[in-house]
Amino acid sequence: MSANKISLRPAEETDAWPMSAIHIAAIKALPPTLYTEKELLAWRNYRDKPDGSNILRSMKVETFWVAVERDRVTGFASYMVDELIGLYVHPKYQGKGIGRALVGHFCNEAANHGMDKVMTTASLYAEGFYLRQGFIAIQRAPHQLRSCIIVPVTKMSKTLSDTNLNS
Repeated sequence: MSANKISLRPAEETDAWPMSAIHIAAIKALPPTLYTEKELLAWRNYRDKPDGSNILRSMKVETFWVAVERDRVTGFASYMVDELIGLYVHPKYQGKGIGRALVGHFCNEAANHGMDKVMTTASLYAEGFYLRQGFIAIQRAPHQLRSCIIVPVTKMSKTLSDTNLNS
């Protein structure tokens, strides 16, 4: 799948369970090198099976977009104006430009709303990805998961300009 064939659309409520499945699969695919098994389990809300209820609640305040291939959701992003809150791509589809397309869409949307800078809180695994998308690391910080477990993350930002919006 090349970047110009990636189809993005606003998420619908029926996408909540596929997005939950992607969230779980993406975290399960991570090796316990940067976070412990316990932290990875907490990050996926102690779930092995999809449950879209948390995503449905989040959809009331966050904007969700999904990447689709042949009507199958392959990845998603959630954001609020200038903050990218979540970005997940199913492991079978990683490395095909889906994450890059979703980040690009988010940056374009933020610019269209008059923002000149965007932020995200990156897991230690995702830090390199965001650096390649033009983000800079601001600081390491503790992040509290829904389960109240604290994990280290990297606060990151990206300055938006006409020249880097489509990257």
